[in-house]
Amino acid sequence: MKKEPYQIAFIGGGINSAIGEVHKAASQMDGHFELVAGAFSTHAETNQKTARTWGVADERTYADYHELLKAEKGKLDAVVVLAPTDYHKDIVIDALNAGFPVICEKSLATSVAEGEAIAKVVANTKGFFCTTYNYTGYPMVRELKQFIADGKLGKIQQVQVEMPQEGFMRLGANNEPPKPQSWRLKDTVIPKISLDLGSHLHNMIYFLTGERPEHIVADQTTFGLFPQIVDNVGALVQYTNNVRAQIWFSKTALGNRNGLRIRVYGSEGSAEWFQLEPETLKTCDLRGNVSLRDRTGDVKIANQQRYNRFKAGHPAGFIEAFANYYKDIADCLGQYFATGSFTSQYVCGIHTSLEGLAMMQAAAKSAQSNKWESVQQRF
Repeated sequence: MKKEPYQIAFIGGGINSAIGEVHKAASQMDGHFELVAGAFSTHAETNQKTARTWGVADERTYADYHELLKAEKGKLDAVVVLAPTDYHKDIVIDALNAGFPVICEKSLATSVAEGEAIAKVVANTKGFFCTTYNYTGYPMVRELKQFIADGKLGKIQQVQVEMPQEGFMRLGANNEPPKPQSWRLKDTVIPKISLDLGSHLHNMIYFLTGERPEHIVADQTTFGLFPQIVDNVGALVQYTNNVRAQIWFSKTALGNRNGLRIRVYGSEGSAEWFQLEPETLKTCDLRGNVSLRDRTGDVKIANQQRYNRFKAGHPAGFIEAFANYYKDIADCLGQYFATGSFTSQYVCGIHTSLEGLAMMQAAAKSAQSNKWESVQQRF
């Protein structure tokens, strides 16, 4: 049986990318994975520089992912797909067909059709596939999930979740305009902002409540410096069990670096978590009593040893949350290698990933039709 640390390769995620350094640090933090190979960039110089920086041998650094899949067959425990979303479908399908377990950066793909193609291959190969949604790795988000499961908020009625950012409008120190990666400036069936930010919000609502989206009405607009793409989305969503959600995500909300905020309202209380203050969970009961919890308080999850690499009062952040998620992935890989399947309350698999695409595609359709649209379940 394969054992930790699991041997992994990155496809994409070079040192010039937005996410490569984060995945490298998070995957290695707790010793569950070892990065041993990669096709980090299609640009040879960046590819080689990344390998040298991260200590990957020249002979296991490849010019493209096709070479990697061919040469590394039987040598790796998983591949991590960090290429731009536009390339996910082909890379993931080729990796699954070659027999590799796949860990994929969100979102799954650029459309429902692409996502369904991947899901079909996952089913046919009985392969391992998961998507990384690292915000669910924050200890206090997991505490909120447990708080809801324990019925502390009563019957969940509504969720408000927002993710405002400013990267498509904010100028630099010398008034220079932002320069996003070129692939982020091309919208297709689903706007890139919905794949980038909206998919997180869909995943977060499901993670916390277990409810599924049924209908959505949305507005998409452009306020920033790139008129060819959508940069601001707001929506109302009807969920199963009569839960309602309001979502907003933007890349033109000046003053917000990453303002991910979650508010959950139930029949007996409410709770709020803010990503820039990740160590605390605010709750309120039916009598109006407001409480703040942290990792040392009246908690069930956040005080566990795995979430306390150092004692409370020394804030853990984004990369530690990502490392928590990678630990869960390692657990899932262990299950998969032992039984051929896996289950997890924390790791996002193919079905929920595909549902996120369906919700975002329905939102785009609604913005065009100016009416409520159904979120079609695809499994």
